[in-house]
Amino acid sequence: MNHDDMARALEAYFDTAFAAPGHEVRELGRLSGGASRETFAFELDRPDRADRPWPLVLQRVRAGALSASFTMEGEAALLRAAAAGGVAVAPVVAASDDASVIGAPFIVMERLDGETIARRILRDDTYETARGRLVAQCAQALARIHEVPTDVSSHLRADDPVASLRGLLDILGEPHPAFELAFRWLTEHRAGGSGAAPTVVHGDFRLGNLIVDADGLVAVLDWELAHLGDPMEDLGWFCVRAWRFGSPLPVAGVGSYDELFRAYEAASGRPVDPEAVRWWEVLGVLRWGIICILQASGHLSGASRSVELAAIGRRTVENEYDVLCLLGIDPEASRDPESSDAVYDPGPHDAPTAVQLVEAVREFLERDVLEATAGRVQFHTRVAVNVLGMVERELEHGAVMGAAHRDRLAALGFPDDAALATAIRAGELDDRLPEVQATVMASVLDKLAVANPGYAPMA
Repeated sequence: MNHDDMARALEAYFDTAFAAPGHEVRELGRLSGGASRETFAFELDRPDRADRPWPLVLQRVRAGALSASFTMEGEAALLRAAAAGGVAVAPVVAASDDASVIGAPFIVMERLDGETIARRILRDDTYETARGRLVAQCAQALARIHEVPTDVSSHLRADDPVASLRGLLDILGEPHPAFELAFRWLTEHRAGGSGAAPTVVHGDFRLGNLIVDADGLVAVLDWELAHLGDPMEDLGWFCVRAWRFGSPLPVAGVGSYDELFRAYEAASGRPVDPEAVRWWEVLGVLRWGIICILQASGHLSGASRSVELAAIGRRTVENEYDVLCLLGIDPEASRDPESSDAVYDPGPHDAPTAVQLVEAVREFLERDVLEATAGRVQFHTRVAVNVLGMVERELEHGAVMGAAHRDRLAALGFPDDAALATAIRAGELDDRLPEVQATVMASVLDKLAVANPGYAPMA
């Protein structure tokens, strides 16, 4: 459905929903959105307020997206209950699970002023005051979320997060020994959960899903993964390294663990067990790593072809690295000495080599295309530049890294990652755990050197 057709369909929908003809959708445009939803901004002229266009945002389920806990109508019910409980949210205007209206279920909310791009929030001078307030404001928002009645929507449900992630990884069919080590740790430390009575859990509370202005938190967005569970899950997810965007501060890049825990205890009256939050942080890193695989599968399957989704698949290794570090595995002790024969062989082909060709395309995008584009196209051009950098590095070093990986597996007695992952899950290598951990970390470091060589050591 093109934008004009979508605009006309929305006009017809609003005419019916508001029982008044004459609605006009203007300036409908696609925004950079998440991997599970497409996001559009538009203005709505209403018959009763034609002199004041209504700025709105529409989210539509993306093809091949991660299954959410909610239908759109169920999410709308939760958002209204959260607002009634004092949570800052974007007011809901409409929601429909009828895919025939615009091609997929959707929700429409008022468009609020503020910033959602995390790197700007963490770096721009405009948000200096906000950064000093965000931990306390987010702790208060989480406390209020965890007080929302658990029966506000029939779609709220609880599940076993470890079993759910295991099942998802198995469905995706990608063996990851590093993730099997994380599953092993989570199972052994299951008592690390807080034991709190289930509450509403936002499920994706992080920078990127918050609107922030110069004074701090404006609204909490993207509730599609809300469910019932341990309230410490939201705190652990808020601390996952991916949501720090390069900042050394462990809580969303703006604060310390102690600051978050004290603020949440003050706002909620609940005690915080740091070990329970750590358990959920480990699970959160594992979860994001598996979601990276899932998002890439949306591209690979053809359900939603996207350079952004393709690139996210290579971010899986960042989470492998982070989760191994959280388990206490020392990367430096596992690092292989650099190979002296890591030489790229171009074969019989004429100059330029494949590496040089990729480099030329990357430089063209950096020098010419980025300056000539804006918005979503510019963002995806940056993604493409990063993808080409990965391809350059893999062409140069991939053969040597592949041979080293096979040698490591052979030393453990396994032909491939699938066999190693199966053995870890079955507990067959518990008596060789230090050796296994070092082997897995060494291969993760090689993958990281290709996917993101600038990824800093775990703080």
